[in-house]
Amino acid sequence: MTRHLLPLALAAAIAFPAMAGATDLPTPPRIIVSGEGEATVAPDLAVLTLSVMREAKTARAALDANNDAMAAVIAAMKSAGIKDRDLQTAGIQINPRYNYTNKPDGSQEAELVAYQVTNTLSVRVRDVDKTGEILDKAVSLGVNQGGGIAFTNDNPAATVTEARKKAVANAMAKAKTLAEAAGASLGRVLEISDQNIAPAPMPINAKAFDAAAGGAAPVQAGENSYNVQVTVTFELK
Repeated sequence: MTRHLLPLALAAAIAFPAMAGATDLPTPPRIIVSGEGEATVAPDLAVLTLSVMREAKTARAALDANNDAMAAVIAAMKSAGIKDRDLQTAGIQINPRYNYTNKPDGSQEAELVAYQVTNTLSVRVRDVDKTGEILDKAVSLGVNQGGGIAFTNDNPAATVTEARKKAVANAMAKAKTLAEAAGASLGRVLEISDQNIAPAPMPINAKAFDAAAGGAAPVQAGENSYNVQVTVTFELK
């Protein structure tokens, strides 16, 4: 029985090194390049962050005053055509406010003087041309702290696709130049990866929310730039 198994064992031992050698084939020549593409589009959505702060001797009184002011702001948003789905409470904070008095021994004495309640509302404005008007209404009705605005796009897929095509074309042109300089030519594409870079929000200074300024805040939406970076691996011939 042993004599019959020995030739098989030797054959297996010889076969395994042959198989291992087959996987050690040299990697075909290749070139890896990066490409960038950019496409711009006018924003069709403004996202506002509006905050109302009220102060009173008690937390209850401060909250009641804040609730009344924010209710008026929300009602004004709805009357301006903002839908319920575009209104979202971003946070409510209740904080005590103290006055600190220095004592002769170097310590401080804290005196509770009031409570501050801040309610923050996120508003999506789908008619960008109304952004300044809506800001003015909000400030007139009680928005008095913080605030911010970011212009974006509800569905930037088509713009990102355009940027992606430009990035691939840029990578191919770069690869062709490098290959020709090296006396080679491009073969098939072996691998592609990409990375989208969304446009940064465009903040507005809090001073634009000063009710004393009067009139609608001047707002310029500009353009959003969408960038795509790709990495492409080509076979070299």
